[in-house]
Amino acid sequence: MARYTGPRAKISRRFGEPIFGSSKALAKKAYPPGHHGRGRRRKPSEYAVQLMEKQKAKYTYGVLERQFANIFHKASRKGGITGTVLLQLLESRLDNTVYRLGIAPTRRAARQLVSHKHITVNGDVVNIPSYSLKPGDKVGVREKSKSLEAVTDSLAARVGKKYSWVEWDGSTMEGIFVNVPPREEIPENIQEQLIVELYSK
Repeated sequence: MARYTGPRAKISRRFGEPIFGSSKALAKKAYPPGHHGRGRRRKPSEYAVQLMEKQKAKYTYGVLERQFANIFHKASRKGGITGTVLLQLLESRLDNTVYRLGIAPTRRAARQLVSHKHITVNGDVVNIPSYSLKPGDKVGVREKSKSLEAVTDSLAARVGKKYSWVEWDGSTMEGIFVNVPPREEIPENIQEQLIVELYSK
């Protein structure tokens, strides 16, 4: 199954944000990676800014190039604002929802839980991280996996983290994808209009 396996700290330093979760490297070296990381002063071109925004979205949601392009084209065919629909499609992915519910501490960990058949959708095991959820779908932890240390630790640490478009029931270890999130409630620092401009060239 395709996924990014390269250095993560460098990616976080490139964007100046904890793309893959909190990083000590980002705190210690608050400048871009590479030999010229400290001395880059030249203003990036319009294309470079747009490309960086696309790359940021790609790494944030753990999607590879071809997959991301397919999601964008799907968003462009739907009604509504393309950039907003793009983020909503990314948020509707099963691995992202597992992360939002707090079942996993990161999207990378959520992807692994899904791939290893620990997650159910409407009572059936689904092992496809890119599975697109619909409003009303129930996402839960498989009965045999409810005692997994990785799951219980993540849920214990999720206190206070709530998103309006997902609901979690700790007693049944099951959540609901209530609705597609409105753009203003998606917390990711992504300027989606730049991505739309990049693909429209």
